[in-house]
Amino acid sequence: MSDPSRHPPTQAALGILFLILATAFFAVLDTSVKYVGAFVPVLMAVWFRYMFHAVVVTAVMLPLRGRSLLRTAHPRFQVLRGSLLLAVSAISFVALQYMPVGEFTAIVMITPLVVTLLAALFLRERVSALRWVLVTGGFAGALLVVQPGGNVIGWASLLPLVMVFTYAWFQILTSKMARTEDPMTMHFYTGWVGALLSSLVLPVVWKTIPDAGTFAILCLIGLMGTVGHFLLILAFKRTQASTLTPYLYGQIGFAMFCGWLVFGHVPGQLELIGIAMIVLCGATASWLTARDRRLPVEPPEA
Repeated sequence: MSDPSRHPPTQAALGILFLILATAFFAVLDTSVKYVGAFVPVLMAVWFRYMFHAVVVTAVMLPLRGRSLLRTAHPRFQVLRGSLLLAVSAISFVALQYMPVGEFTAIVMITPLVVTLLAALFLRERVSALRWVLVTGGFAGALLVVQPGGNVIGWASLLPLVMVFTYAWFQILTSKMARTEDPMTMHFYTGWVGALLSSLVLPVVWKTIPDAGTFAILCLIGLMGTVGHFLLILAFKRTQASTLTPYLYGQIGFAMFCGWLVFGHVPGQLELIGIAMIVLCGATASWLTARDRRLPVEPPEA
């Protein structure tokens, strides 16, 4: 992969545009998941998302790359990485049935802070005092958003936090694999691992799709996830992560807009304060991480 720092300003602007589009696609995906959950089992939506991803990536990339697309130095890690992302999707798809899209997205955005915490606890990385302040502030913001004991069912309020810790491990594994693995190869295996594993439970959860509109939304979920990740790859290929990081948090704005447009939901004052704390602490931590080039920074997708 070429060095993004050598790209002209037009390439950097294009990378930012691709990233903003990716966050918008992910917000539409999350909103679609919440909507379609009223008509079909959540795990069906998970299966559609990954099967669409696997088929499209294979159809597009295999003719272009041939067998080199399949070449990997760590097949077991590919399976583990795909399994982690599948778990992230399943947990988040369920959580979205109980939480507004905007607030859910805001909580997911504390992932960079959780990566910092896990790196300190398990990878023995040295963490500065500033990063610990950011981690504390981000978690405080998440508590304001979730408000345990509020309108969200008790156990459901913990799902986004469980998802965030799972996604953080996914990010850490991705950072290790990125040193030896091709991004499109990882993208290929992620789709097929998710599709095959989710197919194991499909006969148990399968329900007749009620109408063509519901089927179209399920396909939209797959399309948004697949194209969103393509745009993400294009963005990071053209622009440095430290430049892109501030724009990642635009996904919260897109998610809040979609939540208002489809469900008529507007966050309350405490939720808005919590979201602001998450954006401030998370964006700062993400920028520091990207600047130090220790771990990759990616916007989350449900």
